[in-house]
Amino acid sequence: MSGEACLPGPLSGVRVLELEASGPVPFCAMFLADMGARVLRIERPAGWDAAPNALGLSPRDDVLLRNRRRLALDLKTEGGRRIARRLAQRSDVLLEGFRPGTAERLGIGPGDLLPLNPRLIYARVTGWGQDGPMATRAGHDINFLAATGALAALGRPGEPPAPPLNMVADFGGGGMLAAFGVAAALYETRASGRGQVLDVAMVDGVTSLLSSLMSFRAAGAWERERGTNLLDGGAPWYDCYATADGRYLALGCVEPRFFAGMLDFLGLDEAFAHSQFDRAAWPRLRDAIARRVAEHDQAAWAGRLAEVDLCITPVLDLAEAVEHPGLRARGTHAVVGGRLQPGPAPRFSRTPGCIRSGAGVDDEEGMDDVLAWWGVPLQD
Repeated sequence: MSGEACLPGPLSGVRVLELEASGPVPFCAMFLADMGARVLRIERPAGWDAAPNALGLSPRDDVLLRNRRRLALDLKTEGGRRIARRLAQRSDVLLEGFRPGTAERLGIGPGDLLPLNPRLIYARVTGWGQDGPMATRAGHDINFLAATGALAALGRPGEPPAPPLNMVADFGGGGMLAAFGVAAALYETRASGRGQVLDVAMVDGVTSLLSSLMSFRAAGAWERERGTNLLDGGAPWYDCYATADGRYLALGCVEPRFFAGMLDFLGLDEAFAHSQFDRAAWPRLRDAIARRVAEHDQAAWAGRLAEVDLCITPVLDLAEAVEHPGLRARGTHAVVGGRLQPGPAPRFSRTPGCIRSGAGVDDEEGMDDVLAWWGVPLQD
């Protein structure tokens, strides 16, 4: 999965030109690079020596930037744009996350590059999409969740919505959707010989992730108030409970056999046997579960849970998750350059993904070496 043991991945031979951005674009590029794509990141001249971003993270510490080589170009100069166009001519994919119209003003938009490279897949990742009244408006993960209805469904009743980190819009609805789109476009290009432009909007991706919730709503099986439904913490058998030491257990006992197993495991009264979908009984059931879980600390529960097949799991923090036996056995995590990070996913039997270099690895080569690595002639 890392280092010298790397084999050619499923995207070996694909060249991805990544224009510096934050969030979904580097996440998408990481996915493609893990799968063997050759990724070149075009950065502002400050590059790796830039100050930490608004969240305090420097480029050298950003796991999303692994498996790259990089080149500093000032795209506001004609010289920088000329080199970018030469690189794009030898690329299969270009990733950018500018506001709509920015790439065009720089002279590196699809209209500039596709005539030079008709097979180029030009992937554009934004919050609101390339057109429409919101296209040029600013936003972050929380704003896109708010606009799509996702945020309103997250949290406890009577409390403000709870932001789920920036995993849903930035990474799930943005970067991962972009990676899927790129893979699909690469497949199509094999037959057509033609590239195309991908308009990846995080609001579209988040809305796709809401498919099941929309189904529940259409069937009349989802209440508008958050925290009152089957899968949002409203059901007592799908929620988190405090243990004696202030830690938590997560219960996901959806199927009737797991619900019955939970009652038996916790030693709860048989009177609750028919209460799984009886909302009137939920408050009493919740109290009973809470009292029982609070009788022991999390470690004691973990020991007992190791002997049963139930959908009940200790809630671990990130440092503890690394030691989880199931995750350790899979090699779910990796440590590269002293930095904990996810291993490549998904798994391929013949062409596995691989971490070849971490984010903080310096390239000593200059521009000529990078251009040669990309297959670009040193002279126009």
